[in-house]
Amino acid sequence: MHTTMKRSRQRDAILTYLCTRTDHPTAEMVYTALQETIPNISLGTVYRNLSQLAENGIILRISCDGKVDHFDATTTPHPHFFCTSCGCLEDICAPLPYDPISFVSPEFKGTIKDCTIIYSGTCEKCSINEA
Repeated sequence: MHTTMKRSRQRDAILTYLCTRTDHPTAEMVYTALQETIPNISLGTVYRNLSQLAENGIILRISCDGKVDHFDATTTPHPHFFCTSCGCLEDICAPLPYDPISFVSPEFKGTIKDCTIIYSGTCEKCSINEA
């Protein structure tokens, strides 16, 4: 679903930043980080560019709790873990035993284009703090 998007300094900076992160930042986190190098960037610009990048399949938008979206530069299928205590989102670095779309497609009458697997619970840091 990749389409050609017009390049801009802000969009390039957002994508570069996401490619260096494994913590799936929110728009606010991206905005705060980019203010150091692009002081005049607005939160609206960050939101708009993240939405456009996600709509064009260049990044993933991951919604976990219905409150805030997280963004991931890795678009290949992989599972995530969402901590219901602190709200962090992280990759689960374990191979999927099957392709989830191919697994259910024969039984589904429509067309499946994407699949997101999100496990939830308490992350290691929060589990330690609770003990």
